[in-house]
Amino acid sequence: MTFDPNEVIIKPYVTEKSLLMIEKENKLTFIVRRSATKTQIKHAVEKLFDVKVEKVNTYITRYGKKAIVKLAKEYSAEEVGMRMGIF
Repeated sequence: MTFDPNEVIIKPYVTEKSLLMIEKENKLTFIVRRSATKTQIKHAVEKLFDVKVEKVNTYITRYGKKAIVKLAKEYSAEEVGMRMGIF
């Protein structure tokens, strides 16, 4: 089965808390497809944004499935956020 990274990640999730996590913890937050696994989310973020992912946490919320992705130290979540147009 091949997967399209654009089908795994639906959109960035932007709140005051998620912006603080970008700045202080080097983490990005996305709304992802409910059927997406942590491994698929990791590969999708790495492929779409050309970064290395350290860890993925997922939660089911009323907005859908939310993924909090921690980037490796050598990559900047702020830089990725700017490329996505969050800042």
